[in-house]
Amino acid sequence: MEYYAGIDVSLESSSVCVVDDKGRIIREGKVASDPTALSKWLKELGLALTRIGLEAGPLSQWLYAGMTKSGLQVELLETRHVRAAFKTMPVKTDRKDARGIAQLMRLGWFQAVHCKSLPAQEMRALLTARKLMQGKLHAVELSLRGLLRGFGLKVGKTTPRTFDGRIRELVAGQPTLQVIADALLAAREVLARQFAGLDKRIHATARQDDRVKLMMSAPGVGSIVAMAFISAIDDPTRFKSSKSVGPHFGLTPKKYQSGETDITGRISKCGDEGVRALLFEAAHIILTKPVKKAGALKRWGMALAKRAGPRKAKVALARRLAVILHRIWVSGTPFDASKTAATTA
Repeated sequence: MEYYAGIDVSLESSSVCVVDDKGRIIREGKVASDPTALSKWLKELGLALTRIGLEAGPLSQWLYAGMTKSGLQVELLETRHVRAAFKTMPVKTDRKDARGIAQLMRLGWFQAVHCKSLPAQEMRALLTARKLMQGKLHAVELSLRGLLRGFGLKVGKTTPRTFDGRIRELVAGQPTLQVIADALLAAREVLARQFAGLDKRIHATARQDDRVKLMMSAPGVGSIVAMAFISAIDDPTRFKSSKSVGPHFGLTPKKYQSGETDITGRISKCGDEGVRALLFEAAHIILTKPVKKAGALKRWGMALAKRAGPRKAKVALARRLAVILHRIWVSGTPFDASKTAATTA
């Protein structure tokens, strides 16, 4: 007889349910959300578990790595699929969710998610921290401009170096505004320093990574785009074809066909939103700026823009960039503009 387990993870404790191949509940319980505690609880059952389901979430990669290391057969489940399967449940509790996950594992109605390696997680965390710092820095500057505008003080165009001086010039002689400006400018200085430190660390890491160097040979692709792509893919061999990378990042249209109805919608926007945005930005740069070795791609994108509009052209070019970057990674060879020209032709 085969047995399957489902785990609904919460911050402090997780609900666990074990069922047999007939769907009958064998054991249920609450266990601390820790890979050691979960592995111990499941092994003490004395059952040969065929599959253990774990919904993808903030703790899932840590739990997956620890439980897999202890010899358990764990599968990470696509969150959207799990939620869609549970929509018919009139009552939602952690216990019922664990039961539902166990049944999905028994029936095989799930899509497994790749669990990223530790280096990929660290790279992603570094990029996320940089993006967060950049956003907060920008928010402080916009807040200062907005506050002063209410008093008729217009900051106007500035550079990162002249911004501080311009603000102090405007608030001179106004004690209340000076206090506000001093506080926000001090915060801005700290954010700018930390952002510069993270940015320097990322570029230093990029210089030591041969994969990043390869991808930077493609037009419009810098160290940030390359590192984000690598951290999101992690293992290029999990894609049978480079063409599968576009749909993975949600850069292909949705499709709805039923009977005489056949609708092609907008892009699905599945997968990593950050990577999708970076690929779109890279495509925007190729189409709007002079970029080396981008001649064929730019001509292809501009021709598409005339037929379908610039936005759709940028999405299509972003999808093509994703395919090119994956092919570069798999083949281990830098970008070849002549091959791209032949393909686009």
